[in-house]
Amino acid sequence: MQLADFDFLLPDELIAQAPATRRDASRLLCLDRQLATVESRQFADILEYFQSGDVLVVNDTRVIPARLLGHKPTGGKVEIFLVRPFSGETQSEEWLCLTKSSKSLRVGTIVDFSPDFSAEVLEEVESPYRRVRFHCSGDFMHKVEDVGHLPLPPYIKREESQDDHSRYQTVFARKKGAVAAPTAGLHFTEQILQQLTAAGVEILSLTLHVGLGTFLPVRVDDISQHKMHSELYSIPETTANGVNSARKEGRRVFALGTTSARALETAATDGDLLLAGSGDSEIFIYPGYRFKIVDALITNFHLPKSTLLMLVSAFAGRDYILSAYQQAVEERFRFFSYGDCMLIL
Repeated sequence: MQLADFDFLLPDELIAQAPATRRDASRLLCLDRQLATVESRQFADILEYFQSGDVLVVNDTRVIPARLLGHKPTGGKVEIFLVRPFSGETQSEEWLCLTKSSKSLRVGTIVDFSPDFSAEVLEEVESPYRRVRFHCSGDFMHKVEDVGHLPLPPYIKREESQDDHSRYQTVFARKKGAVAAPTAGLHFTEQILQQLTAAGVEILSLTLHVGLGTFLPVRVDDISQHKMHSELYSIPETTANGVNSARKEGRRVFALGTTSARALETAATDGDLLLAGSGDSEIFIYPGYRFKIVDALITNFHLPKSTLLMLVSAFAGRDYILSAYQQAVEERFRFFSYGDCMLIL
């Protein structure tokens, strides 16, 4: 398939620049693949689509304030953007980073963020990345939390606000390491999660640290030639056991977000079992892929020509998805990270 097959017209004013007044105040577009229907609802109505025994898998990653603003000894301003730790642990003091400054940062350059927090450029990695070692007294991630800035997506054309520090995290965010939020989860409240549990829905968690690559454009016309970015994931034994039991018993597995879906499908065996463990997810899901674990998908609306749009097209069919997106545009749904939501059954 060609990249142009995943294009659609989206008016700029439909790109959400701020969250809804409440997490659950967003709208919901419900797609039933068996009936080939598309229904406009409110997000709080999502409870109606679950049954007792269903499993909901959520991504418990937490967005870190990955934008670090500092200066060189000469006084020149520098921004260092944390992409991922080299060791796989967020407490690591060596990270793959993007850098921004008036002049390219040379190996050996020191950048100061505060009197006791600095960075040293160790090497140039594959362009445009650099390997950076951080120096601080005390806990590294605490320093990042103190001085860092929230990395809002590039299509949000404003500076971060205090409200973003809570609203650009899910209510179940626990494990620090993402540089972008798993945005489908932003709609869920503690109350909705409690109501799902009371209705007999089993809520399980995994971790996939969403990387900067989620915003990178596809640069090849033949999408099969695209190389997916790598993201760290971890699936606990309890989650693998719960998902496998559900599949064995014919109960549905809902993936909350494309990040949860990618982690689940990365760790799936050819026998359609889910393996516990951790590693790098580099799976690229596009039409023609057979899903092994996911029965239903909750997701936001994605960018034209994006790998995420290709994933939902693989799950529900390209024509069906693009038709639903056209309906969403006509009905003035809000798109992208702070936008509205879609449920695909």
